[in-house]
Amino acid sequence: QVQLVESGGGLVQAGGSLRLSCAASGSIFSINTMGWYRQAPGKQRELVAAITSGGSANYADSVKERFTISRDNAKNTVYLQMDSLKPEDTGVYYCNARVRRPTTPRQYDYWGQGTQVTVSS
Repeated sequence: QVQLVESGGGLVQAGGSLRLSCAASGSIFSINTMGWYRQAPGKQRELVAAITSGGSANYADSVKERFTISRDNAKNTVYLQMDSLKPEDTGVYYCNARVRRPTTPRQYDYWGQGTQVTVSS
Protein backbone atom coordinates (compact mmCIF):
# COMPACT_ATOMS: atom_id res chain seq x y z
CA GLN A 1 0.00 0.00 0.00
CA VAL A 2 2.72 2.43 -1.00
CA GLN A 3 2.30 4.53 -4.10
CA LEU A 4 4.84 6.68 -5.91
CA VAL A 5 3.36 9.37 -8.15
CA GLU A 6 5.65 11.06 -10.65
CA SER A 7 5.35 14.25 -12.65
CA GLY A 8 7.49 16.53 -14.78
CA GLY A 9 8.44 14.42 -17.78
CA GLY A 10 8.06 15.66 -21.31
CA LEU A 11 9.74 16.71 -24.53
CA VAL A 12 12.57 19.23 -24.56
CA GLN A 13 15.30 20.33 -26.92
CA ALA A 14 18.94 19.54 -26.30
CA GLY A 15 20.37 21.95 -23.78
CA GLY A 16 17.04 22.43 -22.04
CA SER A 17 15.90 21.51 -18.55
CA LEU A 18 13.26 19.42 -16.82
CA ARG A 19 12.40 18.91 -13.17
CA LEU A 20 10.95 15.57 -12.13
CA SER A 21 8.99 15.09 -8.92
CA CYS A 22 7.95 11.92 -7.12
CA ALA A 23 5.68 11.88 -4.07
CA ALA A 24 5.29 8.78 -1.91
CA SER A 25 2.10 8.03 -0.02
CA GLY A 26 0.41 5.17 1.79
CA SER A 27 1.42 2.99 4.73
CA ILE A 28 4.89 4.33 5.48
CA PHE A 29 6.89 4.33 8.68
CA SER A 30 9.98 5.86 7.13
CA ILE A 31 11.72 6.20 3.78
CA ASN A 32 15.41 5.46 3.67
CA THR A 33 16.90 5.96 0.21
CA MET A 34 15.05 7.43 -2.76
CA GLY A 35 16.32 7.45 -6.29
CA TRP A 36 15.75 7.78 -9.99
CA TYR A 37 16.42 5.10 -12.59
CA ARG A 38 16.03 5.25 -16.34
CA GLN A 39 15.64 2.77 -19.15
CA ALA A 40 16.07 3.22 -22.88
CA PRO A 41 14.65 0.71 -25.40
CA GLY A 42 16.79 -2.41 -25.54
CA LYS A 43 18.88 -1.39 -22.55
CA GLN A 44 19.02 -2.36 -18.90
CA ARG A 45 17.53 -0.10 -16.29
CA GLU A 46 20.28 2.01 -14.76
CA LEU A 47 20.66 4.14 -11.67
CA VAL A 48 20.67 7.85 -12.43
CA ALA A 49 20.83 9.31 -8.94
CA ALA A 50 20.02 8.34 -5.36
CA ILE A 51 19.77 10.18 -2.07
CA THR A 52 19.68 8.98 1.53
CA SER A 53 17.37 10.25 4.23
CA GLY A 54 20.30 12.28 5.52
CA GLY A 55 20.86 14.00 2.19
CA SER A 56 23.90 12.14 0.84
CA ALA A 57 23.65 11.81 -2.94
CA ASN A 58 25.37 9.85 -5.67
CA TYR A 59 25.09 10.03 -9.45
CA ALA A 60 25.83 8.06 -12.55
CA ASP A 61 28.97 9.33 -14.26
CA SER A 62 26.98 10.29 -17.35
CA VAL A 63 24.85 12.83 -15.46
CA LYS A 64 27.32 14.29 -12.98
CA GLU A 65 27.51 18.08 -13.06
CA ARG A 66 24.21 18.22 -14.97
CA PHE A 67 21.59 16.61 -12.72
CA THR A 68 20.78 17.37 -9.09
CA ILE A 69 18.75 15.15 -6.79
CA SER A 70 17.04 16.49 -3.69
CA ARG A 71 14.26 15.54 -1.31
CA ASP A 72 11.72 17.01 1.06
CA ASN A 73 11.30 14.54 3.90
CA ALA A 74 8.24 16.32 5.29
CA LYS A 75 6.47 15.77 1.96
CA ASN A 76 7.96 12.32 1.21
CA THR A 77 8.99 13.76 -2.13
CA VAL A 78 12.14 13.43 -4.22
CA TYR A 79 13.13 15.70 -7.09
CA LEU A 80 15.48 15.44 -10.02
CA GLN A 81 16.60 18.69 -11.61
CA MET A 82 17.95 17.93 -15.07
CA ASP A 83 19.94 20.63 -16.84
CA SER A 84 21.91 20.67 -20.09
CA LEU A 85 19.91 17.72 -21.37
CA LYS A 86 21.31 15.59 -24.17
CA PRO A 87 19.55 13.23 -26.61
CA GLU A 88 21.20 10.29 -24.86
CA ASP A 89 19.25 11.21 -21.72
CA THR A 90 16.07 10.06 -23.47
CA GLY A 91 14.26 7.23 -21.74
CA VAL A 92 11.63 6.25 -19.22
CA TYR A 93 12.50 7.54 -15.77
CA TYR A 94 11.37 5.57 -12.74
CA CYS A 95 11.18 6.72 -9.15
CA ASN A 96 12.30 4.27 -6.46
CA ALA A 97 11.92 4.35 -2.69
CA ARG A 98 13.19 1.99 -0.01
CA VAL A 99 10.45 2.02 2.61
CA ARG A 100 10.01 0.69 6.10
CA ARG A 101 6.40 -0.27 6.76
CA PRO A 102 4.83 0.42 10.16
CA THR A 103 4.48 -3.22 11.24
CA THR A 104 7.97 -4.55 10.51
CA PRO A 105 11.58 -3.34 10.54
CA ARG A 106 12.12 -4.90 7.11
CA GLN A 107 12.56 -2.58 4.15
CA TYR A 108 10.90 -2.90 0.75
CA ASP A 109 11.55 -1.32 -2.63
CA TYR A 110 8.67 0.43 -4.38
CA TRP A 111 8.57 1.82 -7.89
CA GLY A 112 6.70 4.53 -9.70
CA GLN A 113 4.93 3.99 -12.99
CA GLY A 114 7.62 5.72 -15.03
CA THR A 115 7.57 8.99 -16.92
CA GLN A 116 8.87 9.57 -20.43
CA VAL A 117 11.68 12.04 -21.02
CA THR A 118 12.50 12.82 -24.63
CA VAL A 119 15.34 15.12 -25.65
CA SER A 120 15.45 16.21 -29.28
CA SER A 121 18.50 17.39 -31.20
